[in-house]
Amino acid sequence: MARVRNWQLGREMDYPYEENRPGRQISMLFDLNKCIACQSCTMACKTTWTAGKGQETIFWNNVESKPYGFYPLAWDVKVLALLGENPQPWSGNKYNGTTIFEDLGMNQRLKGYLPDEMDYAHPNLGEDECLKILDGEGDYIKGPTHKNWGFFFPRICNHCTFPGCLAACPRKAIYKRQEDGIVLIDASRCRGYRECVAACPYKKSFYNDTTRTSDKCISCYPKVEAGLMTQCTTQCIGKIRINGFKSADYDKIMGKQVRENNPIDFLVHVRKIALPIYPQFGTEPSNMYLPPVHVNPDFLSQVFGPGVENSIKQYRNAGKDKELLAALLLFGTTERICDTFKLEGNETVGYDPQGKEIVRVPLTEPVYIRQVKNLKTGAFLTNNS
Repeated sequence: MARVRNWQLGREMDYPYEENRPGRQISMLFDLNKCIACQSCTMACKTTWTAGKGQETIFWNNVESKPYGFYPLAWDVKVLALLGENPQPWSGNKYNGTTIFEDLGMNQRLKGYLPDEMDYAHPNLGEDECLKILDGEGDYIKGPTHKNWGFFFPRICNHCTFPGCLAACPRKAIYKRQEDGIVLIDASRCRGYRECVAACPYKKSFYNDTTRTSDKCISCYPKVEAGLMTQCTTQCIGKIRINGFKSADYDKIMGKQVRENNPIDFLVHVRKIALPIYPQFGTEPSNMYLPPVHVNPDFLSQVFGPGVENSIKQYRNAGKDKELLAALLLFGTTERICDTFKLEGNETVGYDPQGKEIVRVPLTEPVYIRQVKNLKTGAFLTNNS
C-alpha cells in the first residue's frame, strides 16, 4: 500500500497505487435544494448511453429519494457498515476513522460488497416511507422513527481521485485520464470479473451480462472535449447542475492555484459550500453537493461530512451575498463549460477558457408591467371584467 494525501479527510491514507493526480479535474456540482426528481437527467443518460441489451437495469445516472431510497438497494447503509460501528469519527475537518482501503484482512485489497441482482430490480423499495411520520416500524425500514422530511438525491460516477474500481481491477482495465480526470474502462482488457462492481462504494460500476464486461459513466467525454457540459446537466429542467474543472490538488497548493473566479473552485474551495458525498469512504470524489437546508443536519453530516452547517448557513444567506448568488445562478444557464465568471453590477457573466462571454444572467428577475390599454387603438391589453 502507498500513502496518499486525501484533502477531504484532512490526512494521509492507504491506497494500492501511488498518488497520481490529473492536471485538471472535471467536476459536477448538484444543488439538492432544487431537485424535483423529474428524472430528466436519468432519461437523458439512459437514451444516450445505456439503451442497449444487457443494460436494462443499468442507470449511470439515477435519482434516489432519501433517507430510504437506494440504487442499488441499501448501497450506502451496507458500505457504512463495512467501516465499523462508528464510521463518522471526525475531529474538526480531520477524519479519524478507517476508509475502504484501510484496516483490511488477509489478501483483502479493499472493503466492498457485490450487490444482488434483485437490488437493482427494486431500487426504490421503502423510499416513500419518509413521506409520513412512522409509528413504530415501517413496511421495510426497521428501527427508530423520525419526523417527516426527505429529499431527492441525483447520483452519477464521481470520477474519484482514488477510485475503488481502479484499485480493485486485476486486469488494470480501468484508468484515470490525465487531461481531465475522467475514469474510464478499457473494454478490450475487461474480463467481467466484477471486482470493480464490488469495490465502488457508490455502486456506479456495473456488469453487463450480455457483453460480459463492466461499464460505467464516461462523463460524456466527447462533449467535455468539445467544451460542453454533460447530457444529464444540459437536460436538467430544474437547473440543479453545473459542470466544470476544479483545481486537482487543493492541499498541496494551499490556494495558490485555486481560482476564485472559477465557479467550481469558488463554490468548492473558496466558499466550501459544495461538499463531497461520503468523504469517509476515502475515494476523494470529484462531484460535490449543496446540501438541502431543510433536512436533519445529523443525517446530512453523515452523508457530506463536517462542513454541512457552514454550507447551509451560506445558502440561506445567498440572497444577501451577491458574489455567492452570482455563482449559484450559473447553474443550468448554458451548455458551455464556464471557465471563469465575474459580477458586473446586477448581472453574473460567464466566460469560456478563451475569455469569450458565453452567458449573462441577472441577479434579480426583471419585471415588465404591460399597459392596460393600447394608447393608439384604445383596445384593452389585459383581461378586464
